[in-house]
Amino acid sequence: MNNEYKALSPETLGERLGELDIMKQAVGSNTASWTVREVGDGNLNLVFIVEGEAGSVIVKQALPYVRLVGDSWPLPLKRAFFEYHALTRQEARDPGSVPKVLYFSEEQALIVMERLQPHIILRQQTMEGRKVDGLGKRMGLFAARTAFRGSDLSMAAPDKKADTALFAGNVELCDITESLVFTDPYYDAELNRHTTPQLDGIVAELRADEALKVEVQHMKRAFTSRGETMCHGDLHAGSIMVTSDEARVIDPEFAFYGPFGFDIGMLIGNYLMAYHAMPAHISDAEACKDYQEWILSVIEETWSVYCAEFLRLWRTERTGILYPAALYEDQGHHFASEAAAQQLLGEIFRDLVGIAGIEMHRRILGLAHVAELDTIEDEDLRAKCETKCLKLGQLLVMSRNRLTGMDAVIAAARHTESGAMA
Repeated sequence: MNNEYKALSPETLGERLGELDIMKQAVGSNTASWTVREVGDGNLNLVFIVEGEAGSVIVKQALPYVRLVGDSWPLPLKRAFFEYHALTRQEARDPGSVPKVLYFSEEQALIVMERLQPHIILRQQTMEGRKVDGLGKRMGLFAARTAFRGSDLSMAAPDKKADTALFAGNVELCDITESLVFTDPYYDAELNRHTTPQLDGIVAELRADEALKVEVQHMKRAFTSRGETMCHGDLHAGSIMVTSDEARVIDPEFAFYGPFGFDIGMLIGNYLMAYHAMPAHISDAEACKDYQEWILSVIEETWSVYCAEFLRLWRTERTGILYPAALYEDQGHHFASEAAAQQLLGEIFRDLVGIAGIEMHRRILGLAHVAELDTIEDEDLRAKCETKCLKLGQLLVMSRNRLTGMDAVIAAARHTESGAMA
């Protein structure tokens, strides 16, 4: 394969990748029999399903610009490098949670990986009102294991510092988050868009809320300065593929070293948006209520499993430079060790609550939206759902230091959905 970068197409993929041994093994040596379909629906990349007599794979290639906007917004190809390194670390830290990487070319900015089937995107599953058994447990384990094992609680100090330095190079994608998530939604930025004028009033209210903007910038400072663990960086319902009883995580190209609570906060923010969007997708009132309660149970289980797994790892894998056993267990100070763990989980909880609220704001007011809300055709109904999300997001950001646990977050969501805050 020529080392000079060139974007793939369904017509050229077989010719350009057909000589790779891994493609011959995984798909088949007869490229004429390959079926290549472009399936990428994301904002940044090309994604192909390649099928042949031996099997099928996913081929993902970065483009030198933001696909959602076009070549007027250039973006370095090196994001594929960070995605590859993130996938290998996630697989090591939580085996079986991500697709297996079969091949990587830094020059072509492409990754060949395991095709997950019959998995579909979680967002599609929820919009159709289908439940995923064990979703909360699976995502709680993933978030806890990758957070703990990617931190100074577990890693050898030289390895952690080297990893932090490596991912510090993911400058441009971090800049997207710093701008599109933490800044743009809170003023009249050029790339912002909200889909209906019915939101003009609450948008103006949020942008005039000085205390809110202070809290958001506190969270942005945490994002930029607290390199606690390797984060997926974009963990939402479009980055999870599911069956009726399995979940796998994809697309970690935004990976960076940041706060423990970032990934789980972004995920819970997306669950909460789906919760408020459900009346537009499930017409039967009882069925809708049942599904909304299921979403809330997923939120509760995700956090409870996260805490349980984090504590298990604290007790069994705390081999890094932080909170060393020499200061605690080795001196019989088990209570102090447990107290430190609980205090850290409290800090993580406060961060995740703030991130969840900010995520709800940026997905309605910023550039990149979510289909659960954007696909609602009735503008009045869409505005009603989005207003609930915006108000809950505001409450979460402003109350992140006062809410006492996930039960309080769930109670706030129920309160908002009932119309008490409308």
